[in-house]
Amino acid sequence: MSHLLESVPVDGGMTVEISQRHRMWMAFRRNKTAMFGGIMAVLIVLVAIFAPVLSPYDPLAQDAIARLSPASQDHWLGTDDFGRDVLSRIIWGSRVSLIIGILSVLAGLIVGTGMGMVAGYYGGRTETLIMRAVDVLMCFPDLILAIAVTAVLGSNLVNLIITIAIVMTPRFARLSHGQLLKLKESEYVVAAQAIGAKVPRIIIRHIFPNIFGELLVAGTLWVGVSIRLEANLAFIGLGVQPPTPTWGNMIREGVDVLINAPGISVYSGLCILITILAFNTLGDGIRDMIDPRLRGE
Repeated sequence: MSHLLESVPVDGGMTVEISQRHRMWMAFRRNKTAMFGGIMAVLIVLVAIFAPVLSPYDPLAQDAIARLSPASQDHWLGTDDFGRDVLSRIIWGSRVSLIIGILSVLAGLIVGTGMGMVAGYYGGRTETLIMRAVDVLMCFPDLILAIAVTAVLGSNLVNLIITIAIVMTPRFARLSHGQLLKLKESEYVVAAQAIGAKVPRIIIRHIFPNIFGELLVAGTLWVGVSIRLEANLAFIGLGVQPPTPTWGNMIREGVDVLINAPGISVYSGLCILITILAFNTLGDGIRDMIDPRLRGE
């Protein structure tokens, strides 16, 4: 553990040893923007988890009498065209956005990282085949590729996760491929090869831990991209189908009554904006935390 400790001077000429993790945490705490983003991301996740407790109404319950009601004591953000409570639907919609955003990025990370590391380690025809396939996928804009995949698979929660994971996969493949090429000839990898370590062990035990930080930063940033992509698909009718509340669906539904009840679209759009901003600033903070140069070391 000695290589993980560093002597730091304190008052009185004395020195104390602090761990690498502690230095990283202190670097993160110094970044006020990242702290704000981290707190916001945690709050959004908690809202999604405790949606049944926080939601004042059933998000699917309709009330024709309260149709398009403005904000009031009973309905803090008003009601939609079917008399459903907007606040309740926003709270429940956070679940769909986070489930799709996080799980799709996680699936893309697992598949894409595996593809990139295999291509980079073996090289030759394997690398050419995998990376050219990645290049083909990356030629398409994210939304166009997502629309094409959704048209084949259909639009439900599971298929949307698969669709956005396919969009995320080439990003992780390209990132992991580049990082592995940097580490492939490093001393500890060559030493592992010299003692006869098998390829899966070298990749999983020696290479992956050293590129995980970069993947974590990218994944945190791309959660926001996934949430935006889900909202885009929902807005054009290819997302999770109504009446399931999602932020994208609510923006689409609010467009028809934008003059009479602008809050339906505006509040949902603000939720997407705040969520993307939270994860982006959190990702920037994690990048600053794990990079010694950005920590000033």
